Amino acid sequence: MIVEAALLAAGAAVAVGVVGAVAVRAIAARSLVAAAVVAPLVVILSVAAGVVVTTRAMFINEHDQGVVLVVTATSLPIAAVFGWLIARRVQLLMRRAAEQAAERQRDRQVEENRRELVAWVSHDLRTPLAGIRAMAEALEDGHASADGSYPARIRAEADRMSDMVGGLLALSRLQSGTLRLDRMPVDLGDLVSDALASARVLADRRGVRVEGAAPDAAVTAPVDAGEVSRALANLVTNALAHTDAGGTVDISLTTGPDVARIAVADGCGGIPDDDLDRLFEPGWRGTSARTPAAGVGAGLGLAVARGIARAHGGEVTVANAGTGCRFELTLPLLADGRP
Repeated sequence: MIVEAALLAAGAAVAVGVVGAVAVRAIAARSLVAAAVVAPLVVILSVAAGVVVTTRAMFINEHDQGVVLVVTATSLPIAAVFGWLIARRVQLLMRRAAEQAAERQRDRQVEENRRELVAWVSHDLRTPLAGIRAMAEALEDGHASADGSYPARIRAEADRMSDMVGGLLALSRLQSGTLRLDRMPVDLGDLVSDALASARVLADRRGVRVEGAAPDAAVTAPVDAGEVSRALANLVTNALAHTDAGGTVDISLTTGPDVARIAVADGCGGIPDDDLDRLFEPGWRGTSARTPAAGVGAGLGLAVARGIARAHGGEVTVANAGTGCRFELTLPLLADGRP
């Protein structure tokens, strides 16, 4: 009789266990926590089924059967709690593993981008260096240019290299997270006025009109004035570089709910929609040529501008508008929800 009771108990436990396993698998597809809570309950119910079958096969009285079932039932909440704790621990470990994997992937991507960026800038630096060397050798040999332009051209090429190196350093700080912002209340109208004054000097040389004016009322935001000026200068320089003579670059400052918007509209002729967001990729110039055209930098300015904006909790966006593109630098007027 004992052997028969054991076989019956095993059969009942297996039957309940199989049904429970199917249920746990179905629940796991929706919720790992719920499946982890149900799994130990299935084990206890399997044991309880075996106990019930065994007690009946051995003709144990109902009172004793009830006692056994009550004792078994008391373990159900404990099993459920342990299952929940285990599930939460597994979830935490899985989340940490996913975060670590994502962080490693980000680090690999940043390192890959940095290497590619250094390669691009190193290539771009060879062109002005070669020009400076050639003109310096000509001057050294006593062969000056007919119009005496070598010194000015050498200085222009040196300035160009300086801009490339400055952009590379700024982008490196942004990508590595080492940029430290010296925030203080700044009237963005003053920064726009400075950008307009600087832009008009360069625009006059290129035959481009610069329009816009700072608003009369102060637009104060907690920003690093130097970094925001750099971002704005990059946007304006990019607009001037891609606007043909006779075109117009417009700079404006407006406000919205808790944000300030500085817009720079150019006359570049428009950009294919698929390429718009690529404008902010370091080194991308919209051409497969590795060496930039005259007056075009290393393709870092827009990436730096967006990085500075995001470091302030803002953004830089671009859209085709009219005869060109409209870049918009958005900055929060409030810091951490406080005036």
